[in-house]
Order: sequence, then structure tokens, then C-alpha cells
Amino acid sequence: RKEGLQFQRCKRRSPGVCRETRTKLDGYLSSKGLPHFRLLVWNIRAGGGKRIDDIFAAVERTDPDLCAFSEFRNTAPSRWLANELKSLGFEHQRKARTATERCNGVFIASRYPVRNIHPADAPPEPGRWLSVRVQAPDPFHLGLVHIPNEVTGRKEASMQGVVDVARRWRSKRAIIVGDTNSGRPHLDEESRVFGDRYDRWFDDLESLKWHDGFRALHGDKREFTWYSPQKDNGFRLDQAFVSRSLKEQLVSVRHLWITKTGSRRRDVVSDHAALVVDLAQ
Repeated sequence: RKEGLQFQRCKRRSPGVCRETRTKLDGYLSSKGLPHFRLLVWNIRAGGGKRIDDIFAAVERTDPDLCAFSEFRNTAPSRWLANELKSLGFEHQRKARTATERCNGVFIASRYPVRNIHPADAPPEPGRWLSVRVQAPDPFHLGLVHIPNEVTGRKEASMQGVVDVARRWRSKRAIIVGDTNSGRPHLDEESRVFGDRYDRWFDDLESLKWHDGFRALHGDKREFTWYSPQKDNGFRLDQAFVSRSLKEQLVSVRHLWITKTGSRRRDVVSDHAALVVDLAQ
């Protein structure tokens, strides 16, 4: 453990255990005596690198049931993280295949069993999409996406793939999470980047009765999950979309910047805030 991190170690647990510890650690949920399923959705930046110990400590601190990471790689730091997560009970893991070990991919680690599912219309880049059936007490479908940047020329196809999966899953209990590199114009940006087609994308998801989890609970509140390193302009790039049948179980959606004692940099561990989602079970 690196010094300066204000995190308390949570012992390895099997699913359904350590709920009291979780409430003491975060203070996110009011104590209602109801079990919750927690997702930690996070772009860990370039496979974690030298920050990998801090990323592992952040998982201990937030105590999720499932981790959904973007920019996970097949490099030594990412492989170390996957192995260490097993010591916390994340024994059910899936990693998207990528062309080389240094390519960014997506990764799921769960304390509950997961089963691969393969929707026909999923986003076209296999390294940036994973979908599983999570065998929690109330099972649900999970899609994890990392939509490419605009400059790649591949962004629109990935955005359409998310809409197509949402259409296919609209009658199911389902959630789609990840770094979408997208947001609502004006509302999710401090400088103009998102055009009208981003509005249409969010509108298309809403027309299928999918809900932006953060907006469902926080309305028009402005928070940002990534800041431009050049101008320090904020953008909300990371989302959790829930289907209509899962929305009623949405308890909490929060952005969490993982910081270190003695550093004023918000991006000292990752350049993205983590997205912490709680579902009633």
C-alpha cells in the first residue's frame, strides 16, 4: 500500500457480506436495512501503470460488487490488478480481446457469477465492448462500452451500436455503463464540443425508455468526469444508462475523484472520475 492513501482495507468477502462495512466506508447510502448491488465504473487510464496500487486501494475503499474498467490492458500492471482483485472476491472476470497487449480494452470483475451474452447489434469494436448476465440476487444484463474519440472516425458506429443494444434489451432489466466520450450539449460541457447529434443520441436512448442514471437522480446538476489537460474544461463523459425495468431499483449514482493525501491534483490516480452506481436488490 502506498503511503498517503486514506483507505481502509476491506477483507475478502463472498457476495452479500460486508454491507455494514460498505456503509461505514462511504457514507453514500442511508441505513435502510436493504441490500444493494454496487458497480464501480472507471476509466483507469492507460492500463494503470505506476498508479496501479492506488487503483487497487480505491477498489478496496469503494467496496463494489462489480468493477467495470476502461483502458484496461494486457500489460503487467493490469494483469497484477486482475490477480489481486481475486483476493477481494472478484473471481468472475472477463476481458475484451485487443490487438496488442498495449491496446486499451474493457474489463469486468465480479463477486457474482457472470455469463457472456452476445447481442447481434453490439458496438463493432470487440476490444471496447463486453456484455454479460450478472447472476446477482436480482439478475440483470450489463453492457460495458468505451466509445472511441471523434478523431478515430469510428465513434458514430459505436454510438449506434449502443442504441441498437438498448433497443434489443429494452424489455429486460439491464444497464449500459462506461466512458462514452459523449454528453449533452451545454449541460455536460464547459466548452462547446458536443453537437446536435449528441442530443439526438441521448434522445434515441430516452425514446427506448432508457434513462441516464445520473440525470434521473440529479436532474440538471452539472458535474464533470474528465477535464481537458490543456484548458481544464470539464466534461461529463462517463455514464450509466438503465432500462425502464431497472430504473426503479436505482438508488445512487455518484462521481468520485480518487485523490491522494498531499496532492492537489484531481487526476493523480486517473484522469477520469469513477462512477459509483448502487442498485437495490
